[in-house]
Amino acid sequence: MVEDMNQVDVKVFEVGEIVKGQVTKVEEKQVIVDLENSKLDGIIPISELSSLHVEKASDVVSEGQELTLEVIKVEEDALILSKRKAEAVQAWKDLQVAFEAGNTIEAEIKEVVKGGLVVDLGVRGFVPASLVEDRFVEDFSDYKGKTLTFKIVELDVEKNRLILSHRHVLEEEKGKLRKQSLEKIESGQVMEGTVQRITDFGAFVDIGGVDGLVHVSQLAHQHVDKPSDVVEVGQTVKVKVLSVDRDNERISLSIKETQPGPWSNINEKAPRGTTLTGTVKRLVSYGAFVEVFPGVEGLVHISQISHKHIGTPGEVLKEGQTVQVKVIDVNEQEQRLSLSIKELEEKEEEVKDYELPEENKGFQLGEMIGDKLKDLKS
Repeated sequence: MVEDMNQVDVKVFEVGEIVKGQVTKVEEKQVIVDLENSKLDGIIPISELSSLHVEKASDVVSEGQELTLEVIKVEEDALILSKRKAEAVQAWKDLQVAFEAGNTIEAEIKEVVKGGLVVDLGVRGFVPASLVEDRFVEDFSDYKGKTLTFKIVELDVEKNRLILSHRHVLEEEKGKLRKQSLEKIESGQVMEGTVQRITDFGAFVDIGGVDGLVHVSQLAHQHVDKPSDVVEVGQTVKVKVLSVDRDNERISLSIKETQPGPWSNINEKAPRGTTLTGTVKRLVSYGAFVEVFPGVEGLVHISQISHKHIGTPGEVLKEGQTVQVKVIDVNEQEQRLSLSIKELEEKEEEVKDYELPEENKGFQLGEMIGDKLKDLKS
């Protein structure tokens, strides 16, 4: 009867079976566990402790710890067990649920490897470098030990493949913030923003989580050849909202409209009688337009170009030429500036070659002959 009872107490284990065990000893390359309802020793090789590489068994488990394990081999005096496989079974189930639902998961970065990061979620998860952040990162060395939130972008149990993305999480958060910001932004608002990107056609400015475009024509009152001549990435700028397209998430901004116009206070900057240095911008039949301040051009009428009579302004001036001009009239309201070049030049004295009248010439000749005759007589 006693023998029958002892036989009942001996449990027969099978490969693939999930068992519970308590860690009794942690050695360098393996762990010994005490199994429920069994006199056999349970051995976990170091390679079966984790889905990741393990240097020391003590880095993963400690004495007295309760573990869920899978039987991978049955020997006469011991069971070879796997903590890694037991965890993977449940892990894949949980990950599949999260993947199908589109849920996020948190994980600690365990390793930094070539091409990305590695996490342990009961199975090995890989985060490609391009999916870590929504910006370029040159060095990932300080990511080890950090806990980040991820989205599962690829899951294949058969291939033991799990690809994660932190970038997707950031983009979703920015998307939500962008929609919230778009609801609050209205045309006409003046806001502060940060220059994010510069292109040939303008600059993108972040105004509270949403980017708006400042077209090159709206960067400054004066003509701008290259946006990078006026703004730089990271610069804080004041912008005015020109329009908001919530359906397409597009915002048009202006820096120019937050700044005083070039004609503002022109009466003070260029009062009548002031001498200014300017650049000839355009020649027309009736005169020349000279830029004296950025965005401020005044007209030098053809009659004010030279004291000499000229048929066309091009006889005296050429585009791009630097000239001195005098302000002869200014009208801020009508944005009109009348200039003169000739008033700064000295008027050349007129030299006339008068001819003597004929009678005078004759008189002089007679006098000369008379004088000669007097000399002969004497």
